[in-house]
Amino acid sequence: MSSPKQKLRLAGAFAALATLALAVSCTGFFQNPTVSTITIDPPSPTISIGASTQMTAAATYSDGSTGTLSGGTSCTGNTACWSSSDPSVASISTGGLLTGVSQGTTTITAASGAVTGTATGTVTLGDVTNLTVTPTSLTMTVSETSTTGLYAYATVGGQQVDVSSTVTWVSNNTTYVTVENGEDPEYVESGATAGSTTVYCTYVSGSNTLTSNTVTVNVSN
Repeated sequence: MSSPKQKLRLAGAFAALATLALAVSCTGFFQNPTVSTITIDPPSPTISIGASTQMTAAATYSDGSTGTLSGGTSCTGNTACWSSSDPSVASISTGGLLTGVSQGTTTITAASGAVTGTATGTVTLGDVTNLTVTPTSLTMTVSETSTTGLYAYATVGGQQVDVSSTVTWVSNNTTYVTVENGEDPEYVESGATAGSTTVYCTYVSGSNTLTSNTVTVNVSN
């Protein structure tokens, strides 16, 4: 027959097993915490064309702990997959390196499983060293809209960037010619009077204002 002490030991063992089974059934045993939220830093990066900046993804886990997610392609666990909604504006590597491609904005996303975090990336022209307009001359008739249009190109880091829609266009005589801003290419409209004038554009780069070459526009009846 079992002694009272043996019965107590058995009862204690069964109680411990029951408690362990209950813990496993309710929350899992040694279960790794899962990602609850992702926060991207910096939240609103601004870079120039050709420049890069490192993005990081910080995770808050289901147990309240925090950590940094590594970049990769599995998109699960402690790994985040990076993407850009518009790679033509900014590209991002699997490691989270954001690189400016063209002027504009894009949404940067870091995803781990079904959880995502986002940031808004802005790409600027950066240091513009020259501004050029083509063609250098236009011939029009009265009350005509140019079918050729004007293109403005900025030199940024040694490459030519089309900035026709972002520069400020100026006509030296709006009686003969007017230019509306915000188009690409920029169309020229002649007035009701024949004559000749010049058109140019400007762009503010940091503390400097750059001025393009002039375009001669001849308006005839």
